[in-house]
Amino acid sequence: MLERLGTRDMPVGELAEPFDLSPPAISKHLRVLERAGLIEQNRRGRFRHCRLRPAPLRTAAEWIDHYRVFWTDQLGALAECVESADSDRSGADARRQPRKPRKPGATS
Repeated sequence: MLERLGTRDMPVGELAEPFDLSPPAISKHLRVLERAGLIEQNRRGRFRHCRLRPAPLRTAAEWIDHYRVFWTDQLGALAECVESADSDRSGADARRQPRKPRKPGATS
């Protein structure tokens, strides 16, 4: 719905057209978006029209961008750690000598 409102304001009926939801479900969804500050609704004659309020989306995008750098660095460090552990393990496996089978009753 937010994507559709990104192009222009529209009446609720038109906004809801592509969605397979009941009218009460559409109303509930719009109330949630309105409470979140992402849309505003107003009456024009008999119809309710919705308008996107992009400011909260910009704030969320800035927050995500800020933490994207952090998580990219963290995930890169994790990948290096895993690759290093994998190469250490495969090197140790290659150096490991096969064990000789024990004789029954023998202790180590």
